[in-house]
Amino acid sequence: MTLAILVAISTMWLSVGLLFLGKGEAKGTGAICAFVGLTVVLGAFLQTAVFKDPFTGGLLFAHGLLYCAVAYALLAGLEDLRSVGNASLAAAIVSAIYMVLFYTGGTAADGTVLIGKSNYFAFACAGYTVLTIEVWLNAYGKLSATLLAWSLIIWVPIGLLVPAFMLMASGTLPF
Repeated sequence: MTLAILVAISTMWLSVGLLFLGKGEAKGTGAICAFVGLTVVLGAFLQTAVFKDPFTGGLLFAHGLLYCAVAYALLAGLEDLRSVGNASLAAAIVSAIYMVLFYTGGTAADGTVLIGKSNYFAFACAGYTVLTIEVWLNAYGKLSATLLAWSLIIWVPIGLLVPAFMLMASGTLPF
């Protein structure tokens, strides 16, 4: 389920990146963000409640709620985006924690593996951390929309499509 959600997220990141490059308009991009945000939040509920995976669900919740905030900002035509930036900072902190946990893995006292070690997902979460910090900086006027746009576009394949399709097709990651 999470792999399909990564593919859905790629449509939002690419759309927002292109919007920031002047290719698109806010309301249509806001609608895409709303659909993806809702999909991610619903997926987080399913991942947590049905698939009994609150670890993955937590990361999905943090980002899905951010995507909903971006959707609202674009659809409402907000001029002050600091609230979106603040939500993005929260997602950055969550992503950084996930980066560390994926890098180190986690085991219970009895040796049960709770969090599988994954260098690639640690790398991807490092990218998510950087992207969400960039959103925060952009919202506060400290980073250009062009740099954020290219970061989003570049990370679509690296942080979303490569892991999703490699795991769906072969069950492996690049590293």
